[in-house]
Amino acid sequence: MPVRREPSDRSEQVTQLVFGECYEVQQTQEKWLQVRIASDDYLGWIDAKQHFPVSDAYFQEWSAVEHPRSMDIVQTVSGGNQVIPIGLGSRLPFFDGINLRIGEEKMVYNGRATNPALPYRENFLQKMALLFMKAPYVWGGKSVFGIDCSGFVQQVYGLCGHSLLRDASQQVVHGQEVHFVSQTRPGDVAFFDNDEGRIIHVGIVLEDQQIIHASGEVRVDQLDHHGIYNRELKRYSHKLRIIKRILS
Repeated sequence: MPVRREPSDRSEQVTQLVFGECYEVQQTQEKWLQVRIASDDYLGWIDAKQHFPVSDAYFQEWSAVEHPRSMDIVQTVSGGNQVIPIGLGSRLPFFDGINLRIGEEKMVYNGRATNPALPYRENFLQKMALLFMKAPYVWGGKSVFGIDCSGFVQQVYGLCGHSLLRDASQQVVHGQEVHFVSQTRPGDVAFFDNDEGRIIHVGIVLEDQQIIHASGEVRVDQLDHHGIYNRELKRYSHKLRIIKRILS
């Protein structure tokens, strides 16, 4: 579901709500609702026709725990007489291995799901990141059918049971600094700035000083102390600002 900067279909998409997420309605304006997304506190506008209300009790219960997520590129949930398509990284609220619960409605999910109770594993994070390979870049996107750089990092970390803020300039507050590229480990997060010093890009470090990031598409490039080197363009595409270790 697109979340827009202003209450208009012509307004830019700043993020998306994926299946299983919760939000609080802040205000209404004609056919639009301003919402605050529970998982990352992001504010934007959604079309009221896409609104699915849940009780305050459900919202509080939902907010208290980290929920499993879908590990399949595309899957479905079913309940009653409906079948709903969902994508990689969708939340599965109160999933018990078969059933999940959206508001008062129980639904069935038959795909693969993460287990937030398991400890963090570097190889699992890399595996999840690589599932997004070739996903096209879309400003404000959070799915394999269109994703931006910070949406990609947020979704991959979410699949590993760790919630990050939404934008690259916000995500940089997480974790501890890694001072040299040679000291990085897979799963570290690298941030990049523009000539004005504003953080504008982010990606996830892989083995052998490579980085996976959304730039045109989700792709893998080389990382060094200057930044991201694009072999196809034969030049640096992004200037390195800082590297952070969020999980250890």
